[in-house]
Amino acid sequence: MSKTIYSLLFAFLCMSCSSESADPNPTPTPTETLYFPPLTGTTWETKSIASLGWKQTAVQPLLNYLELKHSKGFIILVNGRIVMENYFNGHAAATNWYWASAGKTLTATLTGIAQQEGFLNINNKVSQYIGTGWTSETLAKENLITCKNLLTMTSGIEDIANGDDVSPASLQYKADAGTRWAYHNVYVKLQDVVAQASGQTWNTYFNARLRDKIGMDGTWFQSGNNSVYGSTARSMARFGLLMYNKGKWDNTIILNENYFTEATTTSQNINLGYGYLWWLNGKASYHLPQSQLTIPGSIIPSAPNDMFMALGKNDQKIYVIPSKKMVVIRMGDAADNVNLALSDFDDVLWQKINALHQ
Repeated sequence: MSKTIYSLLFAFLCMSCSSESADPNPTPTPTETLYFPPLTGTTWETKSIASLGWKQTAVQPLLNYLELKHSKGFIILVNGRIVMENYFNGHAAATNWYWASAGKTLTATLTGIAQQEGFLNINNKVSQYIGTGWTSETLAKENLITCKNLLTMTSGIEDIANGDDVSPASLQYKADAGTRWAYHNVYVKLQDVVAQASGQTWNTYFNARLRDKIGMDGTWFQSGNNSVYGSTARSMARFGLLMYNKGKWDNTIILNENYFTEATTTSQNINLGYGYLWWLNGKASYHLPQSQLTIPGSIIPSAPNDMFMALGKNDQKIYVIPSKKMVVIRMGDAADNVNLALSDFDDVLWQKINALHQ
């Protein structure tokens, strides 16, 4: 009997101590705010590898790999703050470099901005804005092509025979718009659409509505048939941060969230790994440029499934990973002398990035 009493008394004392030590109104752990650098100057908050609990021993192998693979600039942002910023092979923070096809996402973004300002509707036919005869198709087939078809690479234009030429003679019928996914430079006609619809030059509208509002530097230039953007790596990071925050720069809406969501979600049922000129990881299948083959699985198996990407020739990269609060930038020459937007460089690079925090 005495043993029972002592046991009950001991249990009561433990409960009393527990209830006294527990704070009935615990102070919540503060959530770190998302950081946006000032629009001018070089100030940009940083965060250390140690403060994140990442592995310092994984940093040098990553840097060695980046340098080996002809990288020029590399940035990791976490919650907007710079965790890694490294330059290689004679490149520097103030040096401009081309985005190549990663810049397609700038065109997609500005098209969305023009729509939210009432200048255009992406569901309207392209010829409504730039006139008929912009292709060599019959009028009936040309009028099937909407701005959304250009955003989703489903114009039906012949994608191989004429290269990147976008003169009417080279824009030839291959299939009805919306029935075939094919990666092609015809998307650049959206820049003409935006210019005509807004009544401004592409450069003027781009600078005023996007570049200057988020503090980017850089400019557009022509390279053969291609309209290419060039800037510093930090400007790429600024754009990635804008898209991480669903089109808002701090509290200012640059691109409305509905369009952002459309742009970063599967946009058609042919290439599940493609939005509005954005590549999407973690889908059931995808297509590669210049191929009609459906490839099962995720584009970059080692990378997070929720990642969306701007990918350009010679391995220009913007990776945005909402679940990790991360934006990753890579600029440079081709990692493996592969000129397509995608190469096995992506998968190995992500294995080394994962080693930082796994």
